[in-house]
Amino acid sequence: MSGHNKWSSIKHKKGAADAKRGKIFSRVSKEIIMAAKEGGGDIDLNARLRSAVAAAKAANMPNDNIDRAIKKGCGGGDGVQMESLSYEGYAAGGVAVIINCLSDNRNRTAADIRSFFNKYNCNMAGSGAVSWKFHRKARFVIEGENANEEKLFELLLDGGADVEDISVDDDVAEILAPPEAFSSILGIFEKAGIEVSESSVALIPENSTVVNDVNTARQVNKFIDVLEDYDDAQEVYTDMEISDEIGQQLADEED
Repeated sequence: MSGHNKWSSIKHKKGAADAKRGKIFSRVSKEIIMAAKEGGGDIDLNARLRSAVAAAKAANMPNDNIDRAIKKGCGGGDGVQMESLSYEGYAAGGVAVIINCLSDNRNRTAADIRSFFNKYNCNMAGSGAVSWKFHRKARFVIEGENANEEKLFELLLDGGADVEDISVDDDVAEILAPPEAFSSILGIFEKAGIEVSESSVALIPENSTVVNDVNTARQVNKFIDVLEDYDDAQEVYTDMEISDEIGQQLADEED
């Protein structure tokens, strides 16, 4: 799992930057719709839906909006059909990029994503060209006093959970597990009263593409920023790993 900590820190930073309430509501709503569409509208029986609703409530989304999204996913609402789409390619420095989207217009989304790749001199690739570098993992983030590796390991072990890795850095714990363990691990945390800051079945790179040039890292980050600001984009994954020195340079530029 080389490099996943660097990847995580980048994801945390990008998530914090996405502060527009309307955009957050839009993305969370789409996740609720897809979760309900795939697993039904019963929150007790659908772990993905339960996680999406928890994220919506954490973002202070009104209950009416949440209920509407669940009904839409179950076939009610305005009849708009959402579908999951995935695009992949290479950014500067050979950094692998995967963009997962939720869209009500496949042609529009494909054209938009292609235009982003062209505008930033990146190479869009066919299905499978990049995705083989990543593995689906159940991923959880715990922050604060509960971000204790020994405590979390003991809790999950006692609960019979299949866990692959727990890493803690600056009071932020990241837990990785097989995707099929998502529901059981979420249930363990819920039973223990531990608040989960992030939970998803994410794509984690098996190995990293190390970027040692600050200009290349800057180009990749700019491309990722544009993708994450795109309305149809739900998740953007890369295998980029940068040094602490370059990371500090980029952070200083943002201040």
